[in-house]
Parts: sequence; structure tokens; C-alpha cells
Amino acid sequence: MNEKGIAAAALSVRSLSMDAIQKANSGHPGLPLGAAELAAVLYGEIMKHNPANSKWADRDRFVLSAGHGSMWLYSILHLSGYKVSLNDIKKFRQVGSKCPGHPEYGQTDGVECTSGPLGQGVAEAVGMAIAETMLAARFNTKNHKIVDHYTYSLVGEGCLEEGISSEASSLAGHLQLGKLIVFYDQNQISIDGSTDITFTENIAKRYEAYGWQVLRGSMYEPAKIVELVNEAKKCADKPTLIMLKSVIGKGAPKQGTPDVHGAPLGAEGIIAARKKLGIPEGAEFYVDPEAQKYFESKKSAFAAAEEKWNAEFAAWSKENPELRKMWDAFFAGKPTGKSVAPKYKIGQSDATRNSSGKMINVMADKYLNLVGGSADLMGPNKTQVKNDDGTYSAQNRKGRTIEFGIREFAMSAICAGINLHGGLRPFCATFLIFSDYLRANLRVQSLMGLNTIYVLTHDSIYVGEDGPTHQPIETIAALRAIPGVHVLRPGDSEETCLAWEMAMASKKNPVCLALSRQNLAVYEKADKNWKASAKKIGAYIVQDGGAKPDITILATGSEVNMSLAAAKLVPNKKIRVVSVLDKTIFDSQKCDEKKKLFGGAPRVVVAEAGVSMGWEGYATKCCDLFTINRFGESGPANKVAEHLGFTAEKLAELLK
Repeated sequence: MNEKGIAAAALSVRSLSMDAIQKANSGHPGLPLGAAELAAVLYGEIMKHNPANSKWADRDRFVLSAGHGSMWLYSILHLSGYKVSLNDIKKFRQVGSKCPGHPEYGQTDGVECTSGPLGQGVAEAVGMAIAETMLAARFNTKNHKIVDHYTYSLVGEGCLEEGISSEASSLAGHLQLGKLIVFYDQNQISIDGSTDITFTENIAKRYEAYGWQVLRGSMYEPAKIVELVNEAKKCADKPTLIMLKSVIGKGAPKQGTPDVHGAPLGAEGIIAARKKLGIPEGAEFYVDPEAQKYFESKKSAFAAAEEKWNAEFAAWSKENPELRKMWDAFFAGKPTGKSVAPKYKIGQSDATRNSSGKMINVMADKYLNLVGGSADLMGPNKTQVKNDDGTYSAQNRKGRTIEFGIREFAMSAICAGINLHGGLRPFCATFLIFSDYLRANLRVQSLMGLNTIYVLTHDSIYVGEDGPTHQPIETIAALRAIPGVHVLRPGDSEETCLAWEMAMASKKNPVCLALSRQNLAVYEKADKNWKASAKKIGAYIVQDGGAKPDITILATGSEVNMSLAAAKLVPNKKIRVVSVLDKTIFDSQKCDEKKKLFGGAPRVVVAEAGVSMGWEGYATKCCDLFTINRFGESGPANKVAEHLGFTAEKLAELLK
């Protein structure tokens, strides 16, 4: 190992980081200054990667879970040869910069994910490690290992205090993800002071209890870090936590204190730090020439690693042409087989969660890269993938059904990691009400433009006996409020089949399927091209109501059936019923398109078993919002609906 080159690279990470933060007058210098040696040795000696091609399929993945220390990552990406220029670094935290305040997926070459709020990054790393094992089990052969890489992550105390890291780490240990290696920047400082004020648990014992291997070292012994990583790799049946003692803001006048965590060092602080670190006086954005030489000398080795894999991949492709076709389909998100959606008759009744369960298996047969499961609700969610591959486990890496346990937040972030890894399309499931637990990661997934599918059952007050804590009222409106998220609430089994087709067709948007527990009858569709209409404008005409209807009802989910029943109770009025399958698409339509759907009706009524928020602009008057703006009750579903006045009869009274 070139110790001189590593030291120069670490010095350069510190210099670039503190100057970029000072210029922006915003940022977190503590981590970049305190953990610079890890950056240098990780990107110079440990990781299998090629900066000339940041998307090489078998590269090692790195996730900066402590994303506030983003200048640590930008600096080492620049030094090691990724497409991050010095000018980019000088524009740190400026609008349109390739170096935003936290690493953002798709904006910066070499950034593997948007880790966002603390703890989510390490959970995404768990997902990447799962994806590696799944693909390795499916594509590696006796003669060729074309999927064989590690996932690394850097966490701080903040990540480990957040509950999501516990959820994800517990599952990672259970699944024996031996190719997951997490570095812990153990500086024992947070914003409010020493972590001792709130965080005194024994981290090593905690992770050992999760089933991890725990190793210890110093952040400032690069050769020892390499040894620790090599030791970690020898343990194939446990993920590894490498605890590295460090000094936050190392080299700054106030090193080791909260003052260097989240604020620029200041002009005098920069001068003092340069002097202490040995950076030439007045040398802004200094890069040690030895660091440049070091990474220049690494270029051929980086390229050779990819070239070796390319040769292995070519030989594997020649020997396994059918597997190669499948590989290409997996990574392009294309079908690998054929399967037909079930057919339903008018009047046939079933819960849309049941119809969804059938469609999951239709899609799983059509797309062999579809993987996922639920948060300990596989039965109620109807999410079991019924095939010969079985359930994913430490003993069965080919399994496509994932048992996430009661870990909704981590489940979502793990699916993000699976999605980001490439080659697999994940879905996850829980009750709609529990989407509140995973919402923070759903938001981050939408920011990244990921197309993970969420199966969210038990979608309304019709959950019944479990009561108001389990009856979603505001939840669908909250999900729709996240930009980029599409919420599909099908009203019958036919719409559920279409909803799954729309979800699988999504390229850059997360899709939430809100599904019923209670049975819903399949209804006749007045629009004979209803599937095309629903895909294009998010809604279509179920019941025409004549050329000039008196009233148009906009309904979703179970309220389509309710609206049809209510219309029959008002025979003296011409009533059009429109099913709004995807309100996000519908909202985006021009006014003329919407008016055409309304049919010129002088009155528009909205029917949805949830809060009125988001529908106000459609109803003719406030009283035409047939919604529920209060929490539910515990009791049989029909009794709860009667108690709340949410029945077809009550809707008919409103229509009259």
C-alpha cells in the first residue's frame, strides 16, 4: 500500500471539504475532516470500482449513510477520477450544482443513492447486499462468477440512533449478509454535545446480538483498516460492523467538539487548520500532488478490474446464452415470460386485495425479476409469490418472496436498495394505515425516481373491528401529496388487474396500490376503451348517465360500487359515474379534458372513504364532498359505515 499517497489523499479530502463548506457558508466539516483516511483507503485500496465507468454492473457499492458529510464523498470522487470536477466542488450547495448539500442519486457521478435523513442509507445498503445475493444465486455458474461484489456503508452515531438502522441491521444479521461491511465513524459527538448525553448503549454488543461480526480499529491507521476489511471478508455468514475511533473535525481549532459538526470553520479557523494540517498558506482547494500521482497510478488497476470482469462476462455469455438473455431482460426491466391476467364476469365479487394477490403471481411469472414481500402480513396482504423459488433466506438466495418482519420503514428502504442495485424490481406490502411508518423513505424514493411498488391493503373504514387506529382516513391524501408518487385505488377486480399493469409499466415513479379488505362487485364499464382512458387520463366513465347528465360522481375504490348503487336510488336524475383510478394523472389533465369527462353536468359530487383534502376543486359545493373528515369507530364494517353516515342510501339523499 502506498502510505504516502493515502496520506496525501486524506489531506486533500480535508482541504477540499473545509474550503468548499467555507465558500458555501454552509455544510458539515466534522465528518470529512475526521474520517478522511477512510475515504482515501476505501477508494484507493479496498473497493472494486472503476471511476471511468460508475455504472459497471459488478462494482462494489458504497453508501454514505451519514449524508450530511457529503463533501467527504464529493472530494474523494473528484480525487479518484469520477466526473466531479474541482469547479463542481467550488459550487457546493449551490442551485444546480453536482455537489448538493446531501448526496442525491442521479445528480453526481459515483453517488449510488439519496440517503437523505439519517439511518436510511445503511438500510438501503442492506437492500443492495440482498440484491447481490439474489442475482448471484440466479446467474453465477460453476465456471463463472459474474456477480461477486461487496456493499459498504459509512454511518455515524446519528444513523445508529435512528430506529430504521436497528430494523435494517436486525434483518441483515438474520439473513447472514456476509458481503455487507459497515464502517462506524465513532467520534461520539452530535449537534447538542457529546453523545453521552443520550447514547450510552454498548453498540458492539447490540450488533453482535443482531448476528453481526464486530471489529474495532482507528480511523487513522489506513493499513489496519485494510486488514480489518480483509478479516471481515473471511466471515461469509455475518455482516460486519467496523468501529473506527475518530476525532470529529480533526485538524480544526475546535476538533473533537460539536462546534465543528455542522458549521463552516470560519476564515480564522481555516487558516489555523491549514497550518496544523500542513497545507500551504493561502492555498484554497488544495490538492496534494502526491494524491494526484497516487490516483493516476491507480487508473490502470481500476480499468483492469472491469476488463477482467468483462472477459469473464463474455465467456459466461457464450456458455450460457439463455441466462444472458435473462440477464439483459432483468436489467432492462423487460418481460422474461408470458402470463395472462385472470378474467372476471360482471357481478363477480371479490376483495381487491385478493385480485391483487392473483396479479402478483401473474406478474411474477411474466417478470422473473419481480421480488418482494410484506411486513409480516403476507396472508392479509395476499403477497406470496407462488413459485418453485420459495422464500428468500440465508439458505435460499434464489427465493423471491421476502419476509421483512414487522419493519415497515426498513422494508421500504431495503426495497430502495434492491431497486438501486439494478436487475431486480421490488415490491413491498403492509396495511395502508402503516404507510405512515415508511412514508419518509417513500418520499426519498420519489426523489430518486425509483419505481418500487407498494401493496397497501385494508384501505378504509371498512377494516371495521380493528377500529380508528387501523382505519385510514387521511392516509391516501397524504400519499398523494408526495410529488411523483402515484396512488391507484381500484374499484373492482378488473381495475385491480389494470392497476398492476400500470404499476409494472412505471419507469420513474413509486406506485401505491390501495386495496380493499371487503368484497367489491365487478361492474360494467360504459367506456369500452376504459383501460386506455384510465392509463391516459387516470379516470374513465363507468356509467354514462346520458349525453347531458344532471350529476357526475367522481369516485374511487369501493365508492364506485357505492355510487352505482346510490344512482339506482335516484331514478329521476341522470347520473354519470366516473372512476378515478389514478388521481395524480387525473389532476394533471387540462380543464377541457376533465370537463369532457364530466359531460357538462351542472353538479359534480365526489365520493371517497377518506378526507376531502385534494378534492375541493372538483365538487360543485362543499356539501358535494361525500367524504369522511373524522376518525372511524370499532365495529363490524357495515355498522361503522352506518354510524358514520357513509352508505349508498346517504349518498342517494345527497344526490336527491
